[in-house]
Amino acid sequence: MNISGLNELILIQKNEVVVDDIGNHTNAWTDYYLCHVTVSGISENAQKEAAGQTVDDSYISFTLRFCLKAACISNTGFRVIFNDEIYDILAVDPMGYRKRSLKLRCKKARR
Repeated sequence: MNISGLNELILIQKNEVVVDDIGNHTNAWTDYYLCHVTVSGISENAQKEAAGQTVDDSYISFTLRFCLKAACISNTGFRVIFNDEIYDILAVDPMGYRKRSLKLRCKKARR
């Protein structure tokens, strides 16, 4: 893996149940892992019409180094924050199961 290609920083968040001061249980996104990645496969300006609205369907891929925290990432319960934009993880590719890198295929989240 080319280390110099890891030039962007992303934050991976995990959806967890948190308890507030009075005992209420709610779902919240908590910071899970901050790492450097290689960004590839950007499809910008991928807009389409859905229900009378213009919807942004941008796809992007992030390649990160393998570690124990990264090995626990799945497409359910995790999301990526990159350049103040939220991306849902569609798939996690273990890159041949060599335990060197992971590729996250993501789609821009609708807000």
